[in-house]
Amino acid sequence: MKELKFYVMADPHYFASELGCSGAEYEDFMHYEQKCFAETESINKSVFEFMKKADDADIVLIVGDLIFNGEAKSHEGFLKLMYSLKESGKKIYVVTADHDFKWNEGDTFAFGENGRYSPERTERHELPELYKDFGFGDAIARDDGHLSYVAQLSDSVRLLALNCDCKEGGKYVFKPEQWEWIAEQAKKAREDNQTMVAMCHYPVQPGQPLFSIISPMIIKDAHKFSCFLADEGIHLLFTGHMHNQSINLLETEKGNKIYEVTTGSIIADPSFIRLVTLSDGKADIKSIPTPDFDWDTEGRSCKQYLSDMFDRMIVNVLTDMRDDTARMMNKFHLEDKGIIKKVLGIAGKFICSVKIGTMARLLWIRCDKSIRKVKVLDYATNLVRGAFEGNQTYTEGTAEGDVFLNLLKRIRPILRKIDIKGWDGKKADLFELLKHTAGNYDIDDYNAELKW
Repeated sequence: MKELKFYVMADPHYFASELGCSGAEYEDFMHYEQKCFAETESINKSVFEFMKKADDADIVLIVGDLIFNGEAKSHEGFLKLMYSLKESGKKIYVVTADHDFKWNEGDTFAFGENGRYSPERTERHELPELYKDFGFGDAIARDDGHLSYVAQLSDSVRLLALNCDCKEGGKYVFKPEQWEWIAEQAKKAREDNQTMVAMCHYPVQPGQPLFSIISPMIIKDAHKFSCFLADEGIHLLFTGHMHNQSINLLETEKGNKIYEVTTGSIIADPSFIRLVTLSDGKADIKSIPTPDFDWDTEGRSCKQYLSDMFDRMIVNVLTDMRDDTARMMNKFHLEDKGIIKKVLGIAGKFICSVKIGTMARLLWIRCDKSIRKVKVLDYATNLVRGAFEGNQTYTEGTAEGDVFLNLLKRIRPILRKIDIKGWDGKKADLFELLKHTAGNYDIDDYNAELKW
């Protein structure tokens, strides 16, 4: 096949700022938010201006959550950017997700003079017409009921754009008829000697090992579906949703491989665009930081601004465990039982007041002197952010990684007794899941050459 290059962007979450994003209720909403709200319009404008001038490829894939929360006005603003990019010569293909519409009146929200209110919403059935010029209109095959399609990217490459925005048991799911349609399209691609790549908003493989035991973080029957795609000849899948940066590999019992390339949201840390070079049996992945944007960032780069915002969210959660446990529990829909509240409060006090050296002494574990004075709060914040940014640095052989592994070894007998299933249906090894979530020992999450 002839080499093909294209860009991948995830989770633009464009919000029309004219709808309103200020005031006390807005600040309360943002207290636990990872992603920007008021800044999204400015960030998107900056990214789209950058993409107009980016000349390594003329194809752009956008993997869902195009707007913030179903607002009709936000689609209007985002489409203006889309058409402007299209006029510059770029061919754009989108897949939609559940932030792009709302099922019910009142589910959209913005913050006006009188606080939170619900602007006009977009309905799901409107999306193919709204984005007819960005994949749906020139598709060579469509599954209209599930808002999915196939597009011809080049003479020898087809894109399978998949939507699974419906839920069963709290998880996003591909319906049986979708599996049949996918199998039919994959078969046609093989018969026509086409390479088929796919994009879907929702993760199919866990972005980090620990995500494999957290139900909402992957789709229903995720392991089975990943194997299905690989065995149908689809070896490369682009996803978003979790706002994390990762590249993961699954190999099926038949020996087929599928790589899932998850890209961080452009309006939250980590904020990157992918450049993909596709050729026979391999793909070269490069990551490009999103550009700085027109906002008062107090002299910080886009990267630093979004990173600081992520840290603020984590610190707010952990300090509220100590100072306002009820608020934190309400945010995460935790049942307000006395014992849980008490335990969380104690944990919050410990995390916010103790240093790594003190924790190590209390647990009788070794700790390098270089990090003994680091606050557990700062250590935990970096640990969580690292899991989303990818290429996690708490690996064996580093001071931060060794103390974490020493902690895991101390509690390993307890971890072994916890019977919890992983995404493949087998009992999860919590020690290994935590180890590989804190430190990356596998594929580089930013720049990698993938072969199948």
